[in-house]
Amino acid sequence: MPLEIFIAWRYLKARRSGVFTLLTTLIAVGGITLGVAALIITLSVMSGFHLDIREKILGLQPHLVIINEGMSPIKQYSALENSVKENDNVTATAPFIYGQIMIRNGLINAGAAIKGIDWEAENRLTGLKKLTHGNLSGGLKDNEIIIGRELANALRTFPGEEIILMSPGEAGLIPRMASFKVAGIFHSGMYEYDASLAYVSLGSAQKLFGFHDTVTGVGASVKHWELAAKAEIQLEKSLPPSYLVRSWQQMNHNLFAALKLEKIMMFIILALIIVVAAFNIISNLILLTVEKAREIGILSALGVRRLEIGRIFLFEGLMVGLSGIILGTGSGLGISLALKKYKFIHLPPDVYYLDTLPVRIIAGDVILVIAATLAITLVAALYPAYQATKLDPLEAIRYG
Repeated sequence: MPLEIFIAWRYLKARRSGVFTLLTTLIAVGGITLGVAALIITLSVMSGFHLDIREKILGLQPHLVIINEGMSPIKQYSALENSVKENDNVTATAPFIYGQIMIRNGLINAGAAIKGIDWEAENRLTGLKKLTHGNLSGGLKDNEIIIGRELANALRTFPGEEIILMSPGEAGLIPRMASFKVAGIFHSGMYEYDASLAYVSLGSAQKLFGFHDTVTGVGASVKHWELAAKAEIQLEKSLPPSYLVRSWQQMNHNLFAALKLEKIMMFIILALIIVVAAFNIISNLILLTVEKAREIGILSALGVRRLEIGRIFLFEGLMVGLSGIILGTGSGLGISLALKKYKFIHLPPDVYYLDTLPVRIIAGDVILVIAATLAITLVAALYPAYQATKLDPLEAIRYG
């Protein structure tokens, strides 16, 4: 064992005899433990929310959407699908029609966005089938509709009931109306989707909006969701300039940017706990230099260099910091794993649309917390270590 580490360890052990010095050491270790554990738990929960939101969005939204500039109908959409499938990253495509409608159930009216889909093709892109409850073994038939749970609650309708859909007609014409049977109700957990989105078959949507043999756009899926941005750039270059390509990241950029900013701010705020604990380390080491002034003088007289004396106190500060990091990392990971497995913290589903806290432990986040804490501890130990090197050996022995 190097001399500096050996002496630092002996100093740390010897200080247990003093109640005050023991208390200051425990406060410093406890502060770092609390800060590291709080950071790991918070980042794990926020990463869980991020993952949960991403999965819910991709449950109803394709990786890529290709539309005509100005949202004008696409006539030769089969040719467009073939062109999109030529991209190596694209795995499947599905045409869709998107528009605004009014839904009526008795005396209750509600506005909604309706999406006309090919049931089998759409489910190769999204997880709509997994999110929908109802009898859809034969697929989504004409004059059948799937609506979000919150929209169903607002309309007070259930599977098997008939509802009326009204689409805006051309200027001066009567709106088109059609009766649809509620075939299923989906629940994504995203309020915006559950309260304002409905699905009908592609043929029904074409009749409802007067689209004939055209569609609003084409959705596409890629091999992995992370490849969507890359495929977006590739398709923009290969497709005619009249087409606009949008990835799911771009369509939800503001949401994920806000989540990322919130995660960064929470990291900075909770890191202040570690900074406060670092001040305890500073005071702890300064107190140690005063207590060990005579020993420092003796070490200097025996030939120990000033740099080596500084390292003694630097290593002692790092030992205190490492103790807190080990305890905090263990506590943070333990609590996070317990939250993930036992789900003992419940959330009001009418507010968060989640029953429990989502938890996702990312190794990179844990490493970042450990590295940041080590850096703060190192900076905190530098000043007391520097002060120890400035002690005059003769004065220290004479008056220590």
